[in-house]
Amino acid sequence: MELRPIFDFAPVHQLHRQRTHRLREVLSPNAPLPEGRIARHYALTHHVFEGAEAAARNGDQKAFDWYSTHPDAGADGLGSAAGPEAPPVVLAPGVDGLIRSSASETPYYVLAPHTRGARPGLRDLTLEAVDAAAAADPGFGTLIADHAVVICLLRHKRLGETLDSWSITRLPGTVFCDYTDEPLVLGRDLVHEAGHSWLNDALTAVHAKLDDQVRFFSPWKDAARPVYGFLHACWSFPLMMLYTAAVLPHCSGDVRRFLRTYLDEQRALLAPTADDHASALSLVADAGLRDRLRAVHQEALAL
Repeated sequence: MELRPIFDFAPVHQLHRQRTHRLREVLSPNAPLPEGRIARHYALTHHVFEGAEAAARNGDQKAFDWYSTHPDAGADGLGSAAGPEAPPVVLAPGVDGLIRSSASETPYYVLAPHTRGARPGLRDLTLEAVDAAAAADPGFGTLIADHAVVICLLRHKRLGETLDSWSITRLPGTVFCDYTDEPLVLGRDLVHEAGHSWLNDALTAVHAKLDDQVRFFSPWKDAARPVYGFLHACWSFPLMMLYTAAVLPHCSGDVRRFLRTYLDEQRALLAPTADDHASALSLVADAGLRDRLRAVHQEALAL
């Protein structure tokens, strides 16, 4: 299955353009909307808005003025080329550098005047991971370019240790993840979190109304979950499976054993979801989104 058309979803592109325009109108009403691919600007504009809002709340005029005059949130000065086709912004704030706020259950990081890019070794590791994903399937390259615009590396782990990663709706296109020394493993987790971000945008773009009282059993959580969480799991984990199956022939040694074991585990977890997934999809009114979710789920089931 060719994945690029799966992620090329017109309502998502429209959402990116409309929201970027609205947010920029608030902060920089005279700034023209950038040309070209809008996803990068969409992600960075959310950092600008989040940072400016916090500055206003704290009475920090200097920081507020900085955000007003930096529509890219300073990203182009962090070791990343400028423009809508630029590689991701790679940061290494660590867990201690994250913001903990009552506004979010999950800690996060906002680009700011004091932000520094990750050291060259970590940046190179991340760009290798991005390249590995694109080599596995060009669609994964598109997914990461549009939905992992800012990558925040957290804790260094040994291969085989539990790796935590997440994304949050208030900062679409920003992912937070632990990492090992293996680019192929980081690529897998970037696909996972970029997939979550894509689906959040897609559900918003089609104005999906999912009944939060409906529950489906999630093998990954070993618990009944609302349809929203169930669909997310049945989308992001299959994407990781497709990525893993694609890179397995190109790796060896400990990495190959690790990824092969992971794929076997995921097959066992995904298999029982077939019937419930069909039922959950019936609650998604938009046919284009429904078809994309079904196609990825079925492709992973066939591995």
